[in-house]
Amino acid sequence: MTSYSALDTVARQSGSPAAQSPASWLDRRRERARIIARAGGFEKAIACGLLPKLVEVTLSEALVLGLLKQGVRKYLAIFGHGSTDLGDVLRVYEEEGVTQTFNCRNEVAMAHAATALAWQYKEVPAVVTSIGPGALQAMAGSLAAASNGVGVYHIYGDETTFGEGYNMQQVPKPEQGLFGRITALMGRSYVLHTPQALRDAMRQGGQTVFHPYRAGPFYLLLPLNTQPAPLTLNLAALPGRPSLPALSLEDDGPVKAAAQLIARAPRVVLKAGGGTRGHDEAVRRLAEAAGAAVVLSPGSSGVLPDAHPQNMHVGGSKGSISGNAAMAAAELVVVVGSRAVCQSDCSGIGYPAAKAVVNINGDLTDLLHYNATHALPGDISAVCNRLAAELERIGAAGAVGKAEWLAECAAHKAEWAAFRAERFAAEPVMDETFGRPVLSQPAAIKVVADFARRIGAAKLFDAGDVQANGFQIVEDDRTGDTFTETGASYMGFAVSALLASGLAEAPRYTIAFTGDGSFMMNPQILIDAIEHGVRGMVVIFDNRRMAAISSLQVAQYGATFKTHDAVAVDYAALAGSVAGVLALHGGFTADRLTAALARAYAHDGFSVVHVPVHAGDDPLAGLGAWGNWNVGNWCEEVQDAWIAQDL
Repeated sequence: MTSYSALDTVARQSGSPAAQSPASWLDRRRERARIIARAGGFEKAIACGLLPKLVEVTLSEALVLGLLKQGVRKYLAIFGHGSTDLGDVLRVYEEEGVTQTFNCRNEVAMAHAATALAWQYKEVPAVVTSIGPGALQAMAGSLAAASNGVGVYHIYGDETTFGEGYNMQQVPKPEQGLFGRITALMGRSYVLHTPQALRDAMRQGGQTVFHPYRAGPFYLLLPLNTQPAPLTLNLAALPGRPSLPALSLEDDGPVKAAAQLIARAPRVVLKAGGGTRGHDEAVRRLAEAAGAAVVLSPGSSGVLPDAHPQNMHVGGSKGSISGNAAMAAAELVVVVGSRAVCQSDCSGIGYPAAKAVVNINGDLTDLLHYNATHALPGDISAVCNRLAAELERIGAAGAVGKAEWLAECAAHKAEWAAFRAERFAAEPVMDETFGRPVLSQPAAIKVVADFARRIGAAKLFDAGDVQANGFQIVEDDRTGDTFTETGASYMGFAVSALLASGLAEAPRYTIAFTGDGSFMMNPQILIDAIEHGVRGMVVIFDNRRMAAISSLQVAQYGATFKTHDAVAVDYAALAGSVAGVLALHGGFTADRLTAALARAYAHDGFSVVHVPVHAGDDPLAGLGAWGNWNVGNWCEEVQDAWIAQDL
């Protein structure tokens, strides 16, 4: 076996890069990768002096080393002529056990899987595409990461820097840097026109991808001709992963003032936004200390245990009886980690009785979204715990009116529970499309959600009616059990995100809840899941339509239009055509569906369960909408209400 000293000698060899043969470049690259692998990581190789401080590398290899410095070692890739040089670097580094690259089949689906890997498993990967259409597709998929505050590196090919003529698949316009400008509209972007700018690019990338309050995708554009360009790289100067302390307020004045506001207001609602994920303990302490009713956003299920008496469930444009009733009657709103998305606060009119807001957020723009805001900037757990301690000191939870308020909210919660229970217990409904009785969508989702809870599975919800019903149904006791991409409501996200469970270091059995329309947006999960060893399940709730939009059309205009089709699809047969997939029909009753789920879960691999569900106007076939939304023919009424309110 080659000794460290021998490897070190090879690594320290000098010479002009231009004068070296391709074989020499490859040999030196392989030796660097081998040193890193044997040292147990990039940082250890540097710390032990096994790699020299200054190395002669190509930009492609320098980028891989820069990402290793930040702990990024997994790549999801669809290679093309715009990424061949980077691909060859990744080939060598994977052969030496330093990085892993997972080939995918669709750039949108690949972006979703990368988002899920970072979101569900906290492993930040990099997405690699070619130039042109593939990059644009990956950028479109990155909307899910941007909307949900998830950090992922996106690496795209780009046009050459010499301006020798149009490059195939570049934007066909005689201007420079167009792809960089396009990606900069979505988030932060950097064109590596000059290889030596890598250090700055990695610093900006780390600040974006690992941002503590508003992480997001970072786009690195690699021109075709700069990827193989040589540079002298200072390994010690590569920026590492940012590590920032939790920030809170400097003095107690704002905290005490907020506590007094909360103590004096009898009717207090705490709105837990998506930013509260992972801050469960602090949010619960604050809610109890404040005597506040907690209303969830679609993406924050579990931040307060489902059965907690102060948990009023989700509120917003879809919402729930209890959540929306609490929002409507609240005199003071404590907003925690929320962007105030239109569906979360009823397009700005969700708190008609509120006179003031206490807002806790690390992002200043979101912190100051509402008028009459008492702002408490900083880390959510740090600020919530500090405010809770002050509320506990002054006994705010026992203030006049608090007990009556929570009793009123509890009555609404009981009403919501009874409303849901009636629909969950409903018998299969006669359905015109299938010509027979089938389960309603809420009843079917409830069966699968309960099964996931029993086996300890994570749940992924796709956009559409499945998602809208799903966040009204789930009963989580902690964050991290449900991932619903409500930020962008991207059809096909959930099934694509299942791929992350085949790439993660410690995978968790996960069930993707998807509609027939969303499934067909990204059906290549059938192949990718087998290729990369996913053990998980897709449940397809098939009503042969875009039911969320159909119901919206009926509610607004009294008729559906072009949101359904007449094409019957045997999804079990479709999925079963892929070797390794266990495909099952879920039947037409709760018992049959439960049996199918058990059989699918017992399969040591990837399973698909097809469940026909009812779409129609039967009152027991849906969970209803309980708020307002600035869309369609509701716009005038909602906008008039927004203009009239002070908040």
